[in-house]
Amino acid sequence: MQKDYPKIFEPITIKRTTIRNRIAMTPMGTNYGETSGEMSNRHMNYYSLRAKGGVGLIILENANVEYPVGSNGTSQIRIDHDSFMPRYYQLVENLHKSGATVAIQINHAGASASSARTGMQTVSSSDVPTKAGGETPRPMTKAEIMTTVQKYADAAKRVQAIGFDAVEVHCGHSYLMSQFISPYYNKRDDEFGGSVENRLRFPRMVLEAIRKTVGPWFPIIVRISAEERVPGGNTLEDTLEYLEYLDEFVDMYDVSCGLNPSLQYQIDSNFLPDGWRSYMARAVKEKFGKPVMNAGNYRDPKIVEKILESGDVDIVGMGRGLIAEPNWVKKVQRGEEDLLRKCISCNVGCAGNRIGVNRPIRCTVNPAVPEGDIYKKLKVNKNCNVVVIGAGTAGMEAACTAAEVGCNVFVFEKEDHIGGLSAFISDIPSKTRMKDFPKYLENRAKKLNNLYLFLNTEATIEKIKMFKPDIVVNATGSVPLVPPIKGLRENIEEGNVSTIFDMINNLNAGKYPDDFCKDKNVVVMGGGAVGLDVIEYFAPRGAKCTIVDMLPQIGMMADPITKCSMRETFDTYGVKEYVNTALQEVKADAFNVKLPNGEITDLKFDLGFNCLGMRANNPLLPALQDEFKDTETFIYQVGDSVRARRIMEGTMDGRAILNVLEFKEFLDLDPIK
Repeated sequence: MQKDYPKIFEPITIKRTTIRNRIAMTPMGTNYGETSGEMSNRHMNYYSLRAKGGVGLIILENANVEYPVGSNGTSQIRIDHDSFMPRYYQLVENLHKSGATVAIQINHAGASASSARTGMQTVSSSDVPTKAGGETPRPMTKAEIMTTVQKYADAAKRVQAIGFDAVEVHCGHSYLMSQFISPYYNKRDDEFGGSVENRLRFPRMVLEAIRKTVGPWFPIIVRISAEERVPGGNTLEDTLEYLEYLDEFVDMYDVSCGLNPSLQYQIDSNFLPDGWRSYMARAVKEKFGKPVMNAGNYRDPKIVEKILESGDVDIVGMGRGLIAEPNWVKKVQRGEEDLLRKCISCNVGCAGNRIGVNRPIRCTVNPAVPEGDIYKKLKVNKNCNVVVIGAGTAGMEAACTAAEVGCNVFVFEKEDHIGGLSAFISDIPSKTRMKDFPKYLENRAKKLNNLYLFLNTEATIEKIKMFKPDIVVNATGSVPLVPPIKGLRENIEEGNVSTIFDMINNLNAGKYPDDFCKDKNVVVMGGGAVGLDVIEYFAPRGAKCTIVDMLPQIGMMADPITKCSMRETFDTYGVKEYVNTALQEVKADAFNVKLPNGEITDLKFDLGFNCLGMRANNPLLPALQDEFKDTETFIYQVGDSVRARRIMEGTMDGRAILNVLEFKEFLDLDPIK
């Protein structure tokens, strides 16, 4: 397949360092680190899997150069002391054995740190928080600036001594260097603020000190936010100007985008197309003539090849795409594109876990991010028949996993396609990437001769019993919740109130063209993910949108990227928000609600939407439990049939059928523990 993608597999040399192909793993925090700041065993396996998967350049996540004041993240790795070097050395050695070139990003969080973690006030160029509601930092003194310059140089010295092939300095994304570079943050009136030259003085001092430390042949990569996309922030034209003060020390630019208030452009929202940032990289490359790396929702090898061919980009960076699919390069090389487990840009398990709730990263489509598919080395020790009811993503993950370890698997699906709610929701224009997950599961299933899929077939007890099941997986999903509120059910069935199912069916039937939506009063009851999907469709098409929730915040449980994107949509299109507001009654053309002050009022609508949540749908479960209660057959509930949750939890449930197989003594998991 290299002949189909010659640019992807073309080596590139930066200074004296040659990278085997044009795919790089971009630096992403993981929360896998030890509390000491040392790399964990999970880290070691996580990066090794991506190196074995064929990635050309791996850039380790940001390592702190000045502890604790520069800390970022719950368990960020550190490089501020020699004691951290041995574990890095072990990792670099392992990655080199797999053929990867290895760099590490060194960083100081500045005002993006947290006093709750560091025990001290955050520092920055000025007293400007990195985002709305963020902590107010104190401006750094000149003495502190000089100390930090030396900390960067010391860290770079360790990087080189460890055996890394390059070092990346983060100058974007609202971290300390960015807080000096950007006029959005930097309000100083001394030699480190004001003019472009002054704002770049500190970053220039850092890069100059690093170059003196590592010498002329050790590659220095600089990551930038080429467009900050905040009012008063740097534009692309501004970036091309300020890079003149850094360029003599830079060997490659890692061209990114966005600050904390524009996080949806930094960690790309799901509606942004593959490679959407490449024009920024081209502008930097054309001006400075240096190699450029660029990330931005890349996942399709055809688009990656096209962007490389265009010359916009020299190296394509993948972050979340390699969390989802560590073997992306290897599969493309082998011609296994149909088995690529593509990132769907949901931002739930990665950014949602790490930034949102301080958990280690996970992935909606990959239930084993640090462990990999090691389970495939195991086989059941005796015949095992597994019947799966429902071919949604949870059911199909369970089916494929069971088949891959040798079970005989039979899947019943009443529709004519697999994917369940994921396939259905993906009909919303902004959610089309979600189609990739069911497509991958379908292709994966086709490769398994011991997995039998029955479409257009509703499961019954009689059909299930035909296959003498040892395990029955109930994966029947969820349906919209319709609470017993006066007039709600009646107006859903006969009026102008719709569920998300109704909305998508109407959308597919062509009932919501742009000219129809314009100036329609759209009121959405429920400010969770489903309600936001409705607003995301109607608001840009000119509808007058209102969203209502009982909670104190719309989108309270959403990931940080969705929250930023939501805020942009609401502000741009004037979406009205009602929080702490309870639905009392549903009328033919209005939702009757109780406001926080106790006032009862009608919210008039042309189109009303019930998005008050989803509920588990288990039509066959009672009969299953009754039929198999006195037998050895194990009934395993997965996904939304347990309770309405996210796709990620369903995928994890599906993979966890391995634990059921162990419990029922069909499989011994000890070899992979």
